[in-house]
Amino acid sequence: MAILSNDQVETEGLMQVANLMVISARTAPKAHGDDDILTMILTGKEKDSVADEMDKRGNQTGIENWKRDADNVKMSCVLVLIGVDGFKSIGVNCGGCGFKNCKEFKMATKNTGTDYDGQNCVFKVMDLGIALGSAVKTASMMNVDNRMFFHAGAAAKRLGFLKCSLVVGIPISATGKNVFFDRRYPPVSKESE
Repeated sequence: MAILSNDQVETEGLMQVANLMVISARTAPKAHGDDDILTMILTGKEKDSVADEMDKRGNQTGIENWKRDADNVKMSCVLVLIGVDGFKSIGVNCGGCGFKNCKEFKMATKNTGTDYDGQNCVFKVMDLGIALGSAVKTASMMNVDNRMFFHAGAAAKRLGFLKCSLVVGIPISATGKNVFFDRRYPPVSKESE
């Protein structure tokens, strides 16, 4: 019989939850039944490279939230990435993308943004939102701390982990204190505040 430490068991459990989150994203309802959701799970040096890119972006922009969120990714064991290829359309000519119809949308030159690319089919953006909601609900049902980060997704996209127009990162953690709640870990005692 093997003896497993807390760290081993928690890491294994987080990987199982990350796998279930990816399944939840995959099976989430999609507009028109077309699935253009992409997923990936990062751990170790790959996960840390996303945090480093977030730090770098924080230094470039002077926006502290990049660095704050990078600290949360560093403190997490696993980073789940969920993205969508928003350049595809479903052919309903709704105009939600800003064009008159899907033909104009498809023919338009897409913009490469600093963090995301556009324009995106509004239905693909909704698909991403539903997939994200399904994934974080799964994590929540398993009592795993999680939070959706635009910054983590944008950094992962910049590093080329997912090749799509929009990416959101979901770091997950299992610690005695939720690292995403007040964004401080380890907990600060009242005497030191």
